[in-house]
Amino acid sequence: MQNKISLDKLKKGEKAIIHSFEKDDLPAKFYELGFTPGTTIQIKHKAPLHGPICINIIQDNTLVAIRRSEASLILANRI
Repeated sequence: MQNKISLDKLKKGEKAIIHSFEKDDLPAKFYELGFTPGTTIQIKHKAPLHGPICINIIQDNTLVAIRRSEASLILANRI
């Protein structure tokens, strides 16, 4: 059974497949960066004190840093 979890809750090194978004009004920049349902991602770095999260979009081998508040809106299934 797969459970949905927001990206900010994943630990460093964990992989997941993006499932959906918490809100429908997520900025279009996330789609342009590759955060689309079905995309496999891996958490690379998590800054301390609620800083940004660095995420590897595996299909494109792209590293993207996003705010934790934004990461909390993206739901994924752990692999």
